[in-house]
Amino acid sequence: MTNLAVLGFYLLIGFILKRSGKCPDNTAEVLNLYVIYAALPGVIFSKVPGLEFSADLLIPVIIPWVLLAFSAVFIFLIGRALKWRKEIVGALLVCVPLGNTSFFGFPMIEAFYGSDAIAYGLLYDQFGSFFGLAIYSTVIIALYKDQNETPTVTGVLKKIVTFPPFIALVLALLTKSLSYPDVFQRLIESLAVTLVPVIMIAVGFQLKFRLPKGSKTPLAIGLLTKLVLMPAVAMLLLFSFGFDNTLIQVTIFEAAMPPMITAGAVAIMAGLAPRLSAAMVGYGILLAFITLPLTYELMQFLA
Repeated sequence: MTNLAVLGFYLLIGFILKRSGKCPDNTAEVLNLYVIYAALPGVIFSKVPGLEFSADLLIPVIIPWVLLAFSAVFIFLIGRALKWRKEIVGALLVCVPLGNTSFFGFPMIEAFYGSDAIAYGLLYDQFGSFFGLAIYSTVIIALYKDQNETPTVTGVLKKIVTFPPFIALVLALLTKSLSYPDVFQRLIESLAVTLVPVIMIAVGFQLKFRLPKGSKTPLAIGLLTKLVLMPAVAMLLLFSFGFDNTLIQVTIFEAAMPPMITAGAVAIMAGLAPRLSAAMVGYGILLAFITLPLTYELMQFLA
């Protein structure tokens, strides 16, 4: 609970900084760039070499795609049944399947499981959430926004291979058996420790809570699907593995993360129910401070 309280204070600092008017409007963007280009690669290089490869490592790679398919079909069917507008269905199809598995997930994993467990979260995030953002969200936006844009294979591949954390992950895997020079080791360790405070302050800076008029039902169903139903499905899928394994718990924990900030931003920029997309992110993060501890306690009980 102490670690969770510290994360809450980081979030509050970012929220206050935004409302103080003392920081430029692009502060969150600058902090996000620092995380992507410096802090997150530092974590990757410091944690990935310690991974012991086994077939179990495929679990955090495969599960996010199974959950993405399940949640996308579920939201699509609910949207048709309740006759939601096209932009609302499109917004939820982007925001619900894609979780905040790095910017919010890594600090939460560290708070509940320790920094070593972030390596499992990295696999879930890079091979699941990031690929989902690059590939899946591009397709959804092309199908649901007013402008008719067709995603290209070349464009998607370019996004993937030029993303700094993905490059760092590939390099860390290729150099896993090597010993880093002392200077580089000190550098990555010092960058890694900045990840959590910078991420959470950036998240706090971007929080928005304006409830969109006439969107209470889609908002409630979207958040229930993301914060409750998706981790429940993950638990059912992984039940046979038991819940005393840190890798299994972290995989389920990542499945329980609130909607991804970047996915919300992408939906907003595409004109897919912008206020609903912003509310999904803002209220999702607040509610996650309740649902994530409950998810954690349930797994400890089942273990």
